[in-house]
Amino acid sequence: MSTIFGVKLPQTVQPRSLSFQLLFSAAIILSAFFALVAFVLEQGFRSSTEQALKQKLQVHIYSLLSVAELSNEGRMKMPESLREPRLSNLGSGLYASIHYADNVLAWRSLSTIGVDLSYSFTLKPGESIFRKQDGRYIINYAVIWENEIGIERYFVFSAAEDGSIVTRQVESFKVTVRTWLLLIGVLLVSIQFLLLHWSLKPLRTIATDLEAIEAGEKNRLDGVYPSELSGLARNLNALIASERAHLERYRNTLSDLAHSLKTPLAILRGCNESQIVNKATVAEQISRMNEIVEYQLQKAAAKGDKNISSQSDIIHIVNRVISSLNKVYQDKQINFILDNLDGAYLVYCEQGDVYEIVGNLLDNAAKWCENTISIQLEQFVSASDSEFSCLLIIEDDGPGIPANKLNQIFLRGVRADENIQGHGIGLAVVNELITLLGGKLQASRSEKLGGLKWLVYLP
Repeated sequence: MSTIFGVKLPQTVQPRSLSFQLLFSAAIILSAFFALVAFVLEQGFRSSTEQALKQKLQVHIYSLLSVAELSNEGRMKMPESLREPRLSNLGSGLYASIHYADNVLAWRSLSTIGVDLSYSFTLKPGESIFRKQDGRYIINYAVIWENEIGIERYFVFSAAEDGSIVTRQVESFKVTVRTWLLLIGVLLVSIQFLLLHWSLKPLRTIATDLEAIEAGEKNRLDGVYPSELSGLARNLNALIASERAHLERYRNTLSDLAHSLKTPLAILRGCNESQIVNKATVAEQISRMNEIVEYQLQKAAAKGDKNISSQSDIIHIVNRVISSLNKVYQDKQINFILDNLDGAYLVYCEQGDVYEIVGNLLDNAAKWCENTISIQLEQFVSASDSEFSCLLIIEDDGPGIPANKLNQIFLRGVRADENIQGHGIGLAVVNELITLLGGKLQASRSEKLGGLKWLVYLP
């Protein structure tokens, strides 16, 4: 059960597959269509069968007219033997009769004994009517008969046949039609299933590729998809890349946070081990740690964005970092040589970014130096001098870094010397920040001290 604002929502039912839904819909439509076709065909066949029976009964009427005679007394006379033998057999299902104008029976066939073919309507001479009564199909035909002496009489000739004949034919037709329609329906559904299976194959391919991405076997959707799905694949790839970038960004931010807290923690550890606790130093480092946490949280949302409305005093930050490093590397008694670092100099950067850059580079220099670090600041007076506002130069008298490893140290997790303790992310953080700020970072061997020389161009 999921909840929104404390309200429990019922768990949604797992939907069936798209193939099943399409196939089920097609089966329902085909079933309705074939049912309608079967109904129309059956009704049409029944109508045509009844029409054929009407014509057949009409022929029997004409046959009766051809052998009938009107006596001089005005009575209808019929031969004992008729052309249709069924009329002479009792219960044969074919019946015939002749009535006078007042519905009085004038003649009936032997097969008609016990069968009532009377009628309750009036027909004009030459008019006929086809109807169904008591399970029989009956045709009535009215005539005016005149004998040789000129006597005219009105007669109604009737012929009938049991409706079971039509029913049997219709039922046989129903079985045939429904059987064939069922077979055709099953065939069409099978063909529809194959077509759906083939048509939905690209969707199954994308689903398989997504499962492979989820399992870590693939990095992106790299299959060949139809044009209708290519846009979806591109958007999914963009979403996957964005999510991975966010995940990597958060991981990097956590690594940066851990790395940034390393120096304040080292200072606090030194204060704790000292016999006399310097409360001012502890308060300063706690404040610095709080600033680092806030800065890293902000950087997680907008990392390295250049903010022209924020200025930082780079000289003040350098002095604060040097003060912290003197406490961390107290045993080395590092000699910091400051050149042109008097007063104040503002750069258009976030203070947290400048702390990250200066702190990491000076901490790296303090870790590798013998006992001397040189820090120099060169200012560019106008835009004609350079596209940057200043150049910060940091040099040490340590062993330096081989030329073949200068590019590798900018990668996260790579350290110049695996024997030295560290995370291998400090220089990567510096390079990322300077690049995003629009600056430039260069490394070379120091001609003055013999160790590593950093050139930091700031905007």
